This record gives sequence, structure tokens and C-alpha cells, in this order.
Amino acid sequence: MSPTSPAPTTDDREPDGPVAELVDVSRWYGTVVAVSGVSLSLRPGVNALLGPNGAGKSTLLRLVCGLTRPSRGQVRLLGVDPRRHPEVYRQVGIAPQQEALFEHESPTRFVRTAARLVGVADPEQATVAALERVGLDPADPRPLRERSGGERQRAKIAQAIVHRPRLLVLDEPVEGLDPRQRIAVLDLVADLGTEGHTVLVSSHVLGELDRISDRVLVMAQGRVVAAGTSHGLRELLDDRPMKVRVGTDRPRELAAGLVGVAGVVAVSVEDVPAGERGGAVVVDTLAAPALRRALAARAVSAGAVLHEVRPLDDDLDSVFRYLVTR
Repeated sequence: MSPTSPAPTTDDREPDGPVAELVDVSRWYGTVVAVSGVSLSLRPGVNALLGPNGAGKSTLLRLVCGLTRPSRGQVRLLGVDPRRHPEVYRQVGIAPQQEALFEHESPTRFVRTAARLVGVADPEQATVAALERVGLDPADPRPLRERSGGERQRAKIAQAIVHRPRLLVLDEPVEGLDPRQRIAVLDLVADLGTEGHTVLVSSHVLGELDRISDRVLVMAQGRVVAAGTSHGLRELLDDRPMKVRVGTDRPRELAAGLVGVAGVVAVSVEDVPAGERGGAVVVDTLAAPALRRALAARAVSAGAVLHEVRPLDDDLDSVFRYLVTR
């Protein structure tokens, strides 16, 4: 596509092409390298971006949106360079971590302004729909400066989705929200991904992102060190045992039966508080499938009833900590 070609619309974009794509992208500021040699593509669904402070997440978000020019490499939105085709920005919605709001405006006026700026056909109706979707009352006239942190955060998300963008970038969207609001926002993010939006969400709430993410990107020292589903990334931990907790009414008998199962490197019995029945066995295994196959037979041999079989470290938090420190 030549630099003067028109930006593709939603209808003429290749159905299987990425919504956003980075090809060998680096960005440096003087002698500081913020992002180094990153190649990735984003498609519809929820993409979680994880990494410690200083990993380069914020710079990567700005590169994906076309707000920062790469020092090297190519960034494409809907198949074009956004800095050559600024009209493609109408297909992007951004809720930044930083608060830069029109403090004197109500959420309704704030979101309606955003709708008008991107050329929404019916800004009034779109504003009401976006505010109601994030749980804000469009009729409430109170300005943003009088709102709680949670309401301000939800107003930012409302302006990001008011024009139903193809790419939605959310930087720490649950920050400042109480537990109930956090669940509601994450459910909304999951719904947007299911509806066909391409969502890139950055957060430190690892367990919650694990629940809603279709794909996980892990950053460390300016690089994407791993990408895939959380369960797929867990398979990278093949140099250390997986811990599995097995709840049972006869923990000692079951523990004895699990010794010698292929891949099992350690078995321990959890202490049970006085007066409680049953207990649990914690198994360290290098071959989880073999353990799963053996559990039922060993439980029958031990005369044990299984109450629970649960991985203790098969979660995004464990994967994240491992990948950024290895």
C-alpha cells in the first residue's frame, strides 16, 4: 500500500489481518532504550500487557496507538502507518493511566465532546449508551472534579468506547476502583473482546487479567519476553515442578500411593487444624498429565475420596514472576 493510499475502513480491511502490528520496533530516548526489537500483532479479543515498572509498557502502548513514532521499525493500524494516515485514529479508543480530564465538565459533556471529535453520527445517543455501559448516570450534572476516583476512571473508559473503536487501549483501567466496580469493568472489557473489539489492556492485577484475557504479552527490559495464553505460557515453566493440591479424606494413604508416579518429585501432607476431618496432599510434579491419569487409580487403591484437584501455581501471577526474573 502506498503512502498516499486511503486508510481502509472496517469493511474493506482484510478479515484475517491484524488490527495493529509492530514489526521490529524500537524506541529510544537519548541513551535510554524504552522498547527494543518488538514484533507483535493484535487481533480481536482481549490482549493483556504485563510487566514490572520500567519494562516499557507505557511506551509500547503509545507505539501501538501511533502516538509515538518508532526510532526503528514499522507500526501499522488497520494495515497503514497511522502517522501518514491520521484518519485511522478514528478507529482507536484510549483510556490512559494519567488523569487529564476536563475537571469542570460533567462526564456527560466530557464523553459527548469525545464523540463529536471523532465524528459519531448521533453523539447524544452514543454518549448515553457509553455512560450507561460503564455504570454512570447520564443525567447526573456533577462535574468530574467532584467525582470519586472510580467514577473518573469509568468516565475515561466511556470516552474511549463511545465511538465503538476497532482498537481499544486501556492503561490500568481498574486502578482506583472498589472490588465491585473492578469486577464490572473487567466484565465489560471481556464483553468488548467477545464483541469483536481488539482490546489491549495493561494492569498489575494479574489474577483478574488471567480470567478475561485471550492472549498475554509479558514485557521485561523493553522486550516482549513471552506471548500466548496464560496456560500456554505456564508450559514454559518446564524447568521447575508444578505444585498441585489434592483434597482428600485420607491424605496420608493417598500421599504414600503417589510416591513413584512418573514425574512426581515430592509429596507432602498438609497439616489439618484440630477438629477438622480430611486434609490435602501437595504434589510437586514435572508431568502434570501423568499425575492426572494416575490420581483416580491411586485414590481407589488408597480407599480415598478426592474433594479437590487444584494447581497452586498454574496462574498468571506465577508465570509473570518467572518470566520477568529468569
